[in-house]
Order: sequence, then structure tokens, then C-alpha cells
Amino acid sequence: MNSTKVKKFVSQNSIWVVFLFMVILMAFLSPTFLTAKNIVSVLTTESITGILTVGVMWCILSKGIDLSPGALVALTGVVTASLAQKFEYGASRLFPNLPDIPVIVAILAGVAVGTLFGVLNGWLIAYTKIPAFIATLGTQLIARALALLYTNAYPIPELKPGLKNVAQRELFSINGASVTVVIVIFIVFAVISGFMLTQTRFGKSIYAIGGNDQAARVAGINVEKNLIKVYTWCAFCASVGGVLLAARSGAGNASVGVNYELDAIAAATVGGTSHSGGVCRISGVIAGILILGILKNGMMLLKISPYLQQVCKGAIIILAVVFDMRKNAKKA
Repeated sequence: MNSTKVKKFVSQNSIWVVFLFMVILMAFLSPTFLTAKNIVSVLTTESITGILTVGVMWCILSKGIDLSPGALVALTGVVTASLAQKFEYGASRLFPNLPDIPVIVAILAGVAVGTLFGVLNGWLIAYTKIPAFIATLGTQLIARALALLYTNAYPIPELKPGLKNVAQRELFSINGASVTVVIVIFIVFAVISGFMLTQTRFGKSIYAIGGNDQAARVAGINVEKNLIKVYTWCAFCASVGGVLLAARSGAGNASVGVNYELDAIAAATVGGTSHSGGVCRISGVIAGILILGILKNGMMLLKISPYLQQVCKGAIIILAVVFDMRKNAKKA
């Protein structure tokens, strides 16, 4: 492999070079970082954010944004939890003749509620031409308010074991560290999203829309229809994340999910998804998720102030965007 090919390979995979550097650095700074328990903990913690990220990245790819996923996590979680409480604690108290609701029905109901917000987001952006930032900010506020109204700001505990197992079930262990199903679900979503990006007409259409929506129209792409699909997929990912968070914590809570969308946007941005539209690689996005997860975990191990952690995260996001802008300017 000659030097030109090496430079090209490093340039295309620079995000993974950064990832390896961070792993080596953290392993040097903290002896507990590379333990199986800590690695599995990072993967488990970042899995829900990762599922949100593989949804949000589609919005950014289409030259849009979605600020509602965090609120949809909360709304989906409380709807699912309210229908999946243990029978003696749930709706049977008010309606004694109501049959016990299966866990799968509770999950589908919660996911359906969240996904409908995605359809609404897509329709508003595609047909009313409201900027994506404003449209999704509005639906974020609506979804959060509905979650609080639905629960009166009280948590919903005493969930059925069947729902808890959706996220807490142990598949196997590595040196005493339990690998739960939530990690596998994240991997499945990442694979599906990557397949849609590279192997489907839908993925190629979104690349085209993000690059130049007018040129995409000329090429015969239905921009409005595809935008609705993008925001529906993003909301679906957030809804699944909400179900998993409720299952993992053992309760539905209307106050959870705050700033989750910002973490997802940050991970997608660090992973190379361009806010100018039309540029995204699923491998880079996964690296972005892991880099921010390692950063958060590493600073916790080093007992760095949580406020300083936010400063570091913000600086990384700014640098990632500046790098992306400079790269696009060079191409132009």
C-alpha cells in the first residue's frame, strides 16, 4: 500500500483514528477503563442514545434537524409504562372489569404514539415549509407537556417483568459483566439504518435531497414524501428508545430524556454527518457515539466536574462543525 492510499484511508477513517487515540489515552489515565465491566457499562449506557442518533442522523443528512426525540422518549415511556403496570397497580384499580393488557400491546401503543409525532414533524416540514428547527421545537414542547399532563408529573412504577426484560434481560456475561438485550437492539438499529443508507432507493434519495433538493426534484424524487419518511423513522427510533429506557429503569417518568436529542445530534455531528446535508457514513456515526460515550465515561472515572464535562462536549461539537465546514470549503 503506497503513501497515497494510506493517506486516503486515514482521511476516510480519521474518526476511528480519534477513537483509538481516546481509548489508548483513557486506558493510560485510568486502570479501570479497559475492564470488561466498564466497557459493557459504556455500551449499555450509550445504546439508547445510539438508537436516537441513528434516527437523528437522517434528519441532518436531509439538511434538517429534529429537536423532539428527547420529549418523545418521555412520552413513549409513560404511555408504555401506564399500560404495562402490574395488574393490581394499573388500570384495574379504576376499571375492575378491564382485562389485563399484554406487554406487547403496551409497547406497540407507546411506539405508535411517538411515531405519530414523526409523521406530524415530516408533514409540517414538507408541506407547510416551516423550518425544521421551529417545527420540531414546537412538537418537542407539545410532547413534553402531554407526558407531564398524562402522569401529572408523577412517575409510573411497578412495571410487569415482561416489560423490564425487554431491556434488562441478560444474554451472556463477560468476566462478570452482564451483556443485556439493549446493546443488541442498538446494533440491530445501526445495521438497519446502515443498510437503508447504502442499499436502498430511499437512502440514495435522502443523500440527493440533502445535497440539493431542487436537483432531486428534477431527478424525479418526491421530496415531500421522503421527508415524511425521514422524520417518521427518527420518531420511531426515539419511541423505541423511550420503551427501552422505561424498561431499563423500571418506571415511566415524564421528566426523562431532557437533552437526549442534543446528545444524538452531537454524536451524529462528531461522526461526520454534515449539517450542510448530503454527507453521512454509518460507520462514522457509530464512532461518534462511542467517542462521546468514552469521553463521558472517562471524565467520570477521572472525577472531573460534570459542569466541565459539558464544556468539553460543547468544544468537541464546535470543533467537529468547524472541521466539516473547512472540509466542504476545500471541496468547493
